[in-house]
Parts: sequence; C-alpha cells; structure tokens
Amino acid sequence: MNRKDFLGSIAGGLFAATAMSQGRRIRKVSDGCDGCELIYDGMPATLSNIAHLPDWNENPQKMIVEGRIFKHDGVTPAADVILYIYHTDSKGRYSAAPNQKHALKHGHIRGWIKTGVNGSYRFYTCPPAPYPEHNEPAHIHPVVMEPDTNEYYIDEYVFEGDPLLTPAYKAKRQNRGGSGVIKLTKNANGWMICKRNIILGLNIPNY
Repeated sequence: MNRKDFLGSIAGGLFAATAMSQGRRIRKVSDGCDGCELIYDGMPATLSNIAHLPDWNENPQKMIVEGRIFKHDGVTPAADVILYIYHTDSKGRYSAAPNQKHALKHGHIRGWIKTGVNGSYRFYTCPPAPYPEHNEPAHIHPVVMEPDTNEYYIDEYVFEGDPLLTPAYKAKRQNRGGSGVIKLTKNANGWMICKRNIILGLNIPNY
C-alpha cells in the first residue's frame, strides 16, 4: 500500500470509527471502488451545496454543473449527501498543484458538496479535456457518500456532442445513479451550463 492509499485508509477508518462511537452502523454497499477512499483525503471540515473547484480561475471557458440528489425512490430529496468530484485539466491530465499534499492521484481539480434539505447541488469549474490518448470522452468523476453508508462511485459526467462519446462507449455504461450523459448549453456570459440529477443506490450492487 502506498502513502496515498494509506492516508485514505486512515481517513476512511476514522470516519467509520467516529460513526461507531456515536452508535451508528455503516451500511456497506457497492462492489468496490478504486480510489474512492480519497474522498476523505483533504476533505474540508465544513461543506455546503455549492463549490468552486480550483480551476475556476485557470481557464476562460467556464462551466456550471448543477442538479438534485434524490433518495432511491427517485422522488424524495436527499439531504446531507456528500458529492465528491474530480477531473482532468485542460491538457487531459490529473495535474497536481505545486504545494498539493492530498490525493495526488486525482490531481488538483477536485471538490466536495453536501446537499441541503432540497437535495440541490452546484459546482463551478472548467470543462475537462479527454486523456491525451483520446481513448475516452472528457468526463468528471463523481463519488457519493450518504449518511451512515460507505462511499461509492456513480457513472461519470460525460457530455453530449463529444466525438469520443460513441455508441459503443454509451453501451458499456451502467447507469449508476442515473444517466451521466448531459447536455451543455450556454448562458448570457458564454459559460457552459449543464444539469444532472442523481438517484441514490440506482444500479448500485448490494444496495
């Protein structure tokens, strides 16, 4: 186990230990998740339902992503759900900031959101670029953590119109948390706007 994985394991263990000390039982769901433990690595102590990712001021092309998170019934808003997102920079790399100490594997463009009573969320970022190999469409990785449930990944945010978003690629997606294929529009400022709603537990094994 390398240092980053070790730190992530410690953070995850501390989360579980805290829950147990408060008399809560952590429900284990999903089928594993490579790197999801890094949701804890560098997580701020205070979160809101709006986040500005570090790249917001790095690129003139802006993007706002918003939506709502619902419970498994697809109707009831889900409060106190943490959404962790990370993605590549404008060159398609998970680049680290000069003084970055946390989650180097995920790069510096990462952030956290915690939903309020109406389940809404919004984050401000810049469009990710596809990997230099151009073997996958541009995407944003999301990880969710419900109260008293372990973290799990859902389908990546991908964008309609991306030439790398082929029918074959779409066919491989599992629709975890609902469709992550989203449509981009532009507002009066020329910023890209997109919306995705998430349904907790949808197509998540052992949920």
